[in-house]
Amino acid sequence: MEAKIGNFFESVGNFFTGGDQIPLCDGDVVAGCEREVAEAEKGSSDEFRSECIMRLSWALVHSRRPEDVQRGIAMLEASLDGISSPLEMRERIYLLAVGYYRSGDYSRSRQLVERCLEMAPDWRQAITLKKAIEDRIKKDGVIGIGIAATAVGLLAGGLAAALSRKK
Repeated sequence: MEAKIGNFFESVGNFFTGGDQIPLCDGDVVAGCEREVAEAEKGSSDEFRSECIMRLSWALVHSRRPEDVQRGIAMLEASLDGISSPLEMRERIYLLAVGYYRSGDYSRSRQLVERCLEMAPDWRQAITLKKAIEDRIKKDGVIGIGIAATAVGLLAGGLAAALSRKK
């Protein structure tokens, strides 16, 4: 019984806080990745530089700061053209989906994660992200309905009060 009550309160808490399974990244990790990219620019191999940029992109789209997320999205979109490896393409599209999820563009995020799942239908990270997106869309819909119902209730109450005063 206590476990059920604990699960209930956890689910209610996740509903209102937007809890999901997507990891977050702090500014110190982003700064470390930026230093790594700067060092890689000083004569490292293209492959190593590309790996450093991917780590930085990952850190940016998982960042707690919205401006970092936007920067990560821009970096990933700019890097999509030169990709020939299907695995790299899938990973970048997934990171873009995470970035759009973090920035609140759930429809774009869902489109991208569905592209990932077309490439790899059993990819657990993409499946988890898709579920988080759908849960968020559902939650936003419930909140929207609640706001609309409250507005209608207030309007009806106001009209009832105004009509009762006229009598």
